[in-house]
Amino acid sequence: MKQEHIPLTMDKKFKFQAINKFENKVEKNRLEYKTDHYIKYGEYNDFPDQLIRLFNNSSIHNTCVYAVCEAIVGEGLTTEDSSILDFANKEGESWNDIFKKVAKDIKVFGGFALEVIWSKDRQKIAEVYHIDFSYLRAKEKNYRGQIPGYYISDEWSEKYRYGLTSNIDELAYLPSFNKNTNKEEPNQIYVYHPYRPGMKYYPLPDYVGGLRSIEVDIEATNFHVNNLKNGLAPSLAITTFTNADDDQRSAIEQMLRLQYAGTSNAGNLLYMDVDSPENAPVITPIATNGADGYYTTINDMVIQHILTAHRITSPMILGIKTEGQLGGRTEMIDAYLLFLNTVIRPFQQSILDCFDELLSFNYGDITIGVQQLKLFDDGSEESEVITGQEADAGEDVALETEIEKADREAELETQDIYPI
Repeated sequence: MKQEHIPLTMDKKFKFQAINKFENKVEKNRLEYKTDHYIKYGEYNDFPDQLIRLFNNSSIHNTCVYAVCEAIVGEGLTTEDSSILDFANKEGESWNDIFKKVAKDIKVFGGFALEVIWSKDRQKIAEVYHIDFSYLRAKEKNYRGQIPGYYISDEWSEKYRYGLTSNIDELAYLPSFNKNTNKEEPNQIYVYHPYRPGMKYYPLPDYVGGLRSIEVDIEATNFHVNNLKNGLAPSLAITTFTNADDDQRSAIEQMLRLQYAGTSNAGNLLYMDVDSPENAPVITPIATNGADGYYTTINDMVIQHILTAHRITSPMILGIKTEGQLGGRTEMIDAYLLFLNTVIRPFQQSILDCFDELLSFNYGDITIGVQQLKLFDDGSEESEVITGQEADAGEDVALETEIEKADREAELETQDIYPI
């Protein structure tokens, strides 16, 4: 926005006003707000949209999320009779298609939702559909502390930003999954909502502690983009002596921006023609405040904070090579095995337990697994099947053996370099 220069005289009074500081919406201590019909998810009912914005705009965060999702999915679902997994709903989706969507939701939002449609005799599950978790808003809990159901919409942040409920009857509503009420409620919603201290209705993603750092990553990138696009503004002050009116000043400003602003005009010759030396414009370079270097300095710190929030111990897993970092294939494999055991398997267990429960209504006692590819130091590969019962962190004997082996090798290398 263009600001006009107002000359100051002695009879003018100065008035100072505090500028409201930026407040990060995703840093609110409270995220659940009660309305007449449902529970808002965030102060302005847009917390899921904030998570999506961070996911789409931070390159390192986006990479972490995709790395976790791809590892969760692995080589896909498997069971004794693979034909069981071919059909999930009449839209032609398989259980593997549902699995991929659920993996993204559980990572981005911390939970997932499925619409469950019972058969006409209510003895089996006819269809299962994935529901975008950002569409859900919970109905207030009953006196038993249970959530009766969820309203579903993709317009929460637009029409229901402030908790208005005038059009609530127009929204889709599904009761919570309960096999005992399926006769009167053939369409239900299965919501995975793990316990989280302070959260009664909605989950939080596992990287919630890194939201501030993700925001910094986005703003730092935005700073550099705007600094490049508007390169003329912060580097030069041009003063003219034409006593121009508003339209003339606007024309001069527009001419300068078209000729010299932005990265495409870098290196252009600055030329102006005036009628006399007295009317020549004064061009004063403006010294930088060092902000560019500051953002460059904190870049490594932000990346490390984001990786820590995602529990990724080595950036090499993501293909990021840290300056001065030693190690190679062995270090990367050890880090990836640890990543699979402590991060990926708990996610897989949560999803597989849900799938086992739903498919058991149709096929009895059934176990669904995920095919996972493991790499070893000698270059060999092994494909193993991870099931819900086996996905508990800390129960992988092979992994523990690999970690102990790496520790012994590191100890021997240290003794060779620093003999006692």
